[in-house]
Amino acid sequence: MRLKPLLLALFLTAQIVQCLSVDDALAKDRLQAILRSGVVQVCIWPDYYGISFRNPKTNQLSGIDVDMAHELARDLGESVQVRFVDSSFARFTGDLAANRCDIAMFAIGITPLRREKLRFTSPHLQSDVYAITTRSNRRVQKWQDIDQPGMVVAVAKGTLHEPLMRKKLKHATLKVLNTPFAREQEVESGRADVFMTDYPYSRRMLANSDWARLVAPASTYHITPYGYALAPGDEHWLQRVEQFVARTKKDGRLLAICSRYHLAAMARLD
Repeated sequence: MRLKPLLLALFLTAQIVQCLSVDDALAKDRLQAILRSGVVQVCIWPDYYGISFRNPKTNQLSGIDVDMAHELARDLGESVQVRFVDSSFARFTGDLAANRCDIAMFAIGITPLRREKLRFTSPHLQSDVYAITTRSNRRVQKWQDIDQPGMVVAVAKGTLHEPLMRKKLKHATLKVLNTPFAREQEVESGRADVFMTDYPYSRRMLANSDWARLVAPASTYHITPYGYALAPGDEHWLQRVEQFVARTKKDGRLLAICSRYHLAAMARLD
């Protein structure tokens, strides 16, 4: 009677080992797996205006890194297709680790904290930090008004602005929200004075929210380079994507795509 539980335990152990072996093999030879399957799975955040934005009316994706993902697929071979996987700044590290996508392509800020867990390509974009407040907020007229006692600054959890503003703010109160939409609601409702964002998302707010007002730094505040993120463990896949990024800089594709979305100032061509 005891033999059946023992056999079941051995079977389950074998299955776990097999799954781990498959994941390990995929990590070591992801490029060949992509070429064999004809699909490259790309994690995106579908609410990133100008970068990887899904139009709620048409359900169509557009933006710099959507176009670049299609260029990557073409660069890998005529038979390779893109499969976009919805993710977010809070989830993409786990999605890469769990092999839910082969690469994350949505203007991901290259920060020391993220470098501890991920591999990054050379940056293809960059942005400074911007603040969004309401048109009616009289306390915030210029950048210097933000870090003052009694001010509340909202950031989205998992974004580069969370650790940055923890370090930068000396007097204002930092409020970390679970989603970008939550930080917007905090500012619109008056529970926060500003929320921090980057250049493309600030463009979205100004284009789509009649209550929003931009507050820009008078000089450079903190330039962050943006790149593509990959799980560690497959040097061949990283090198192949790195070659792609270098080619798009040299042949003009990156600048042309950035210009298409009126974001040429973000392009990193070095």
